[in-house]
Amino acid sequence: MVHTTYRGVDKSCPRNIVEVPVPVPCTKEQLKMTFRRYDTNRDGKLSRKELKDAFDYLGACIPGWRALRALNHADGNGDGYITEEEVDELINYAVKLGYLKS
Repeated sequence: MVHTTYRGVDKSCPRNIVEVPVPVPCTKEQLKMTFRRYDTNRDGKLSRKELKDAFDYLGACIPGWRALRALNHADGNGDGYITEEEVDELINYAVKLGYLKS
């Protein structure tokens, strides 16, 4: 999506038209791919460190805190990891936070 803005007073002059990309929220599928990318040991589970790294990539202000909150929100069995069965809850949590595509 592109937003058109004007950099001069004369809006009819084509040289004054600047198209600026408008940031769009990440889709669930994009978030899922991001979290999978940060499963660095490929064990099918996301640890707190892997979550921290993923949230850092997504642009969280305090990624360590966000990872802890994600675990509290999505870790249904309390083992300290987000498993494949718990990923949907993690994605729903991340979608609510409104991370934008970079």
